Amino acid sequence: MNTLHPYLQSSLGGLLIGLASWWLLAALGRVTGISGITAALLPGRSTTPTGDRAWRLAYLLGLIGGGALFTLWLHPPVTALRPLPLLALAGLLVGFGTVLGSGCTSGHGVCGLGRRSLRSLVATATFMGAGFATVGLTRWLG
Repeated sequence: MNTLHPYLQSSLGGLLIGLASWWLLAALGRVTGISGITAALLPGRSTTPTGDRAWRLAYLLGLIGGGALFTLWLHPPVTALRPLPLLALAGLLVGFGTVLGSGCTSGHGVCGLGRRSLRSLVATATFMGAGFATVGLTRWLG
């Protein structure tokens, strides 16, 4: 199975993300918004109950561990490395966007669209449009 075409690997990943999102909603009544799940674990967020912190930490560790295991198993295509300052800037911009948009791609794009949320539709169209424009601009600039 470690010779799957990259599109099949992506499809498998999407299926697993959808299943995990549904499972979290069905089991705990929670939306899988990774930025919100992560933010509640940051220091200074004392309003998050201890039991609530446990499932959040388990979920994030499962995402990281599952990604690592699937990488070892499926050998995804290698992508070009980018300079650390560029990655840090990109991370800050993504973080700013999730605060500005009141959520991230998982919360709006995966869960919100599945619940037919108009707000999530607008947010998803906005961040997808910005992503398309960024790719187009970087390719145009060379």
